[in-house]
Amino acid sequence: MKQDTTFQELKNSGFTHKTINEEIQQNLIKKIKAKQPVFEGLWGYEDTVVPQLKKALLAGHHINLLGLRGQAKTKIARSMVSLLDEYMPIVKGSEINDSPFQPISKFARDLIEELGDETPISWVHRNDRFFEKLATPDVNVSDLIGDIDPIKAATLKLPYSDERVLHYGMIPRANRSIFVLNELPDLQARIQVSLFNILQEGDIQIRGFQLRMPLDIQFVFTANPEDYTNRGSIVTPLKDRIGSQIFTHYPKTIALARQITEQEALISETDAKSIKVPNLAKNLLEEVAFAARNSEFVDAKSGVSARLSISAMENLMAAAKLRLIESESEKTTVRLIDFMSIIPSITGKIELVYEGEQEGADEVAKILIDAAVMKQFETIFPKIPKLEKEGKKTAYTDLIQWFNTNELELNFSDTDEEFYANLNSVSPLLDLVAEYAENFNKEDQNFCKEMVLWALTISKKLDKSENDTRYKFDAASIGTRLWNN
Repeated sequence: MKQDTTFQELKNSGFTHKTINEEIQQNLIKKIKAKQPVFEGLWGYEDTVVPQLKKALLAGHHINLLGLRGQAKTKIARSMVSLLDEYMPIVKGSEINDSPFQPISKFARDLIEELGDETPISWVHRNDRFFEKLATPDVNVSDLIGDIDPIKAATLKLPYSDERVLHYGMIPRANRSIFVLNELPDLQARIQVSLFNILQEGDIQIRGFQLRMPLDIQFVFTANPEDYTNRGSIVTPLKDRIGSQIFTHYPKTIALARQITEQEALISETDAKSIKVPNLAKNLLEEVAFAARNSEFVDAKSGVSARLSISAMENLMAAAKLRLIESESEKTTVRLIDFMSIIPSITGKIELVYEGEQEGADEVAKILIDAAVMKQFETIFPKIPKLEKEGKKTAYTDLIQWFNTNELELNFSDTDEEFYANLNSVSPLLDLVAEYAENFNKEDQNFCKEMVLWALTISKKLDKSENDTRYKFDAASIGTRLWNN
């Protein structure tokens, strides 16, 4: 923490006043020249959103981040704090971060006039220069701009015409700071109107007070396109005053989606050491979110948040951890049958269209997992033919025939040794994986074995039954085979 000083000592130190735009721009330029990342942890935005953000900040614009849920809009806004100076001097006791060089409140002006160079100066850390407000419908002008405080007026025995009776709202208190207003369309139109002058001229008006307060604020707004029609809109004059509107997006590849999940998922070091997650399992988890974004059962306008994958990974690890506890083992590996544990993470993160509501949220979640399994499966193994010609073998003939006289039961709580010994008892399955997944590591090969069985049940070549403790695979019934053919 920086020690308090006086105005004279501040001037002697060579400090010069900067607007917040100048401050952000100077620190941005330093980072760019030093080849340092400007926004940490924004995977997949390096060639799209980040360049636009840099240009908007260099232009000194207020910014509107427009995108579907879970596209890191708030994360972007919060990361802008790193572009502020570590400490900022203010007139000590100022409610609105008055600069001693350019005081704008009556309190600061009077104090500097009285004490001059002996005016006490305190320092504000950049982490305290970030203000965030969720634009709920109940937000009013008093919350954002301010109001007359009758108690203050009575206590100080001042008339309402005196500036000292004002109670400042969140925006004046965010002077010389970053102010983020999330979900802007949810803000009532009459409240949005109160922002016009602040964004353009710097004037604020509180119950008849016409104050010339050139507030120095970097505004960042966030909005979801869905809100424009479902809950509200951004009034046109306000949009006109926002310098840059930047569209965010979901990760475009599985690799980028994995980086985001690994960064954001809350996994303890102990769990990470005791639970192995095959690469194919990580890919499959992200493929579920991709499948949801393309599903006919899911409302595409609402989007499918990246939080789906993050929450699903945490549930997946929890399922494996529960197995460790129940089996009293020290280590385990995530299995495909563990993916039933991510259903609660899916159902809470998607908005269903009418057809999806008819299917039911749980059933849609299973459909999405199946779709992801097939997508991953077909990148490794041959496509499963719908029809099998008599006398002509396919890659799966021996495996399907094995189940004519055998069945396989896989238990959630089995130790790795028990589980994979059981899985490896299906000899045609081992041959199939050895042929098509020979370059994979042991964990991925084991995951492939489950994936093959799963894909065959999706394709109606095998039957699958399940309960809370186990999965059972056996030969497809005659009716199923006839239906499939």
